[in-house]
Amino acid sequence: MPEVSVPVGVVCEKRKIDHKWADHVWSPVAVLSGVPDVPPWTLLYREGDTERYYVGSADLVLATTETARYRDNLLVPPPRLWVVLREEGERPLHLVAVTADPTEGEAYTEPGSGIVATVPMPADIAVAIAAFVDAHHVEQPFIKRQRKRHRDGEAQA
Repeated sequence: MPEVSVPVGVVCEKRKIDHKWADHVWSPVAVLSGVPDVPPWTLLYREGDTERYYVGSADLVLATTETARYRDNLLVPPPRLWVVLREEGERPLHLVAVTADPTEGEAYTEPGSGIVATVPMPADIAVAIAAFVDAHHVEQPFIKRQRKRHRDGEAQA
């Protein structure tokens, strides 16, 4: 199964909130094409109660077996990327994954898996994914399964 990795950077926002159990909330706000030449957790922006940080880099992995899902993602405007973060370790957040596969993104939404959010897909990443789909997609015919008819009184498997 050939795969292609596209390096990306992730920007997250920290906003103060008025809540009895938390004083702030984190949310991904952008995925950058390529990896910027700054260290992870560089403060990019601060205004009032909002701060934006370059969290770090990840590889957006494209697999030939998932081209139909990438194609479907590209067809629904705007195409999205799923960013997965966890609160663990010495940094406020750990970047777990970035994916263009909606099913994989949804799989990360299990309880306790951290922060999962979508961000708009940058145009040049959309072009790269479209080229990957064009090069590797093989249409799979839909084969309707035939149900077995059972007679009354027979054991069913």
